[in-house]
Amino acid sequence: MSGTTGGNGVQGGSGDEVTVVHLMRHGEVHNPDGILYGRRPGYHLSELGRQMADRVAEHLADRDITHVVASPLERAQETATPIGKAHGLDIATDGRLIEAGNIFEGKTFGVGDGALKRPGNWKYLTNPFRPSWGEPYIEQVVRMMAALGAARDAARGHEAVAVSHQLPIWIVRSFAERRRLWHDPRKRQCTLASLTSFTFHGDRIVSVGYTEPALDLVPEHLRAGAQPRFGRGSVKGQPKAAGA
Repeated sequence: MSGTTGGNGVQGGSGDEVTVVHLMRHGEVHNPDGILYGRRPGYHLSELGRQMADRVAEHLADRDITHVVASPLERAQETATPIGKAHGLDIATDGRLIEAGNIFEGKTFGVGDGALKRPGNWKYLTNPFRPSWGEPYIEQVVRMMAALGAARDAARGHEAVAVSHQLPIWIVRSFAERRRLWHDPRKRQCTLASLTSFTFHGDRIVSVGYTEPALDLVPEHLRAGAQPRFGRGSVKGQPKAAGA
């Protein structure tokens, strides 16, 4: 678990209530062609992904969850469903929890495939600090902090679950923990169906925790810190660089 006290971009609020917002990454997606699907519709959880979602619902069954919200993408909505059912809650939708935009959506992307070989794509790889190939990191911080705040307000004094995607979750955690936003995608600590949990005192983030309730279901090469495998050779086509 990592701690964050003050200076984290959340301002105001003098209340003493403790609220926890669990940012959850969705489960495994059925993607046999290895497409970087990004914000594209039509990508659903695999059978293993549904098992991951059920496992996290079981893990959270005894928690004081009063609000469940998800990205509008199918894989996030499907991941949130068993959690909502376990607590008798409808699933809210927040567009700010959506996957990061990426110019390579709809393509396979990785060492050895066509996307990197095409000179026309090289211009998108010039600035890893922004990044030049997709939604700027700072824009992800702004929308994700707003989504966190909305989930906190909806569950004041209780707990909320907000289902999102790997890259936005990692970026907002990095911001809260005062780390640089640009990073090596292979080193993100945000495994499939993991929980990155923000504890608030009033409106202020006081700690950030991380748990992996479904880790035993996650293929070893897709776990946090594992070397990603790209293109058609990857399981379900789920490279970490995709930020899914």
